[in-house]
Amino acid sequence: MRRRLLAVLMVLMGAAALLLCVPLADAYARGRTEHLLLQRRSEAVRFADLAERMRTAADRAELSAEIGRYAELYGAGVVVVDTAGETIARAGAGPAYRAATDAATATGTGTRTDTGDGGADTGASPEAPSAATEARSRALTGRSTDRLPTLRPWGPRTVVLAEPVGRDERVSGAVLLAVPTDTARRDVAVRWSLIAAGAVAAFAAAALVAAGIARWLMRPLLDLDRAVERLTAGSLRARAVSDTGPPELRHLRRHFNAMAEAMADSIGRQRDFVADASHQLRNPLATLVLQLENVEPHIVPGPGLTEHTRALDEAERLEELLDGLLSLARVESGTAEPGVQDVAQAVRDRVTAWTPVFRAAGLRLTATGLPGELRARALPDAAGRILDALLDNAVKFVPRDGRVEVFATRAADGSAVVRVADDGPGVPEDQLALLLRRFARSPEHQNVRGSGLGLAIADELARGSGGGLDVRGNVPHGLVAELRLPAP
Repeated sequence: MRRRLLAVLMVLMGAAALLLCVPLADAYARGRTEHLLLQRRSEAVRFADLAERMRTAADRAELSAEIGRYAELYGAGVVVVDTAGETIARAGAGPAYRAATDAATATGTGTRTDTGDGGADTGASPEAPSAATEARSRALTGRSTDRLPTLRPWGPRTVVLAEPVGRDERVSGAVLLAVPTDTARRDVAVRWSLIAAGAVAAFAAAALVAAGIARWLMRPLLDLDRAVERLTAGSLRARAVSDTGPPELRHLRRHFNAMAEAMADSIGRQRDFVADASHQLRNPLATLVLQLENVEPHIVPGPGLTEHTRALDEAERLEELLDGLLSLARVESGTAEPGVQDVAQAVRDRVTAWTPVFRAAGLRLTATGLPGELRARALPDAAGRILDALLDNAVKFVPRDGRVEVFATRAADGSAVVRVADDGPGVPEDQLALLLRRFARSPEHQNVRGSGLGLAIADELARGSGGGLDVRGNVPHGLVAELRLPAP
């Protein structure tokens, strides 16, 4: 979300920078073009005055000398024509001179007339001849050039302006002035570069400010997200601690913490009730079991003794159920924090501890592929307690002469994986999802001793550690329980 917010802010700031810089750059280009027009128009007016006063050969020589010096100094081209289009005087060299000559000799259709100098490119745009012809036509009708094409760094390289000789009905010719625009275009390029540099600097500064604003806005949201994630994972003490950001987000943080506090208090009371009830029932139940055992010697063999044995078994089963509920309540309370532990060592210890039990049940328990060390993050002794539940489940449901194999390895994502596979009868595919639920039993195993809470407690321990427990069918038959614990 932070990247999306920054992207939106960057796009808006970039658009604002363009909307400010483009008109500014265009305004400067137009202003520089106008400045060039005013500068060169004053020279054209002076040449027109000289041409108007021209009466003798000396006057013609003075005019030629003036436009010659001007053309040499500025690299421009100057042509003076009469109303019939005949050239009276001309000066200059290079592209500017050819542009002025073309303007003086153009037919008015926008085409270029060759002057016999090789037809070199004038450097003007395709619209330049028609614009120059229009300027000459306007000058011959007594109107001066009042507009030039806007100068930009890439062109036009030469502009033509015209000034009438004489005024109104006394117009006797026109002065055509072709002016190179190198200096003006260079000024435009420099100013545009400065504008672009300023825009980039302003954009960079705005980007830094936007990044700070985005961080200021997103920090409380990220803190809330982490708190929700921890709360979802079962950590009821998770709270949002960031006190920065807008007032609305700080208000939301306070409401979230109040909600989490109320929820944790409610769940805590429920778990305390279950734990207290389980604990309080254990004492009278233990007394009941003791009394049943004390009564047994006084019962004569027969139906009464059989019923007494069944009652004693049910009492012991109820005691196991209360122990399971108490253990589940302790696991769900979330009082312990995950830490780093060696899963491989836990597997070795539990396999060693359960081997005599499996041997007595006529089962074979093996551990394969164990690395020297397999560290993972989990609740205290979670790996060992989960393995106890899985191995106890295997002892109960795998027939005699069966085989149970424990395998541990490191997954590609760095998590620790422990698999407990057996070759027992397994359960149908549609019942696999029920195995991790509380008090769940398949119809075929309803009479097997146990509370039905072992795998549910193991699943709670796995999820409380940030991992997971999965149960699936084995090939060709049996079950595979896979435990995943996150990397440290």
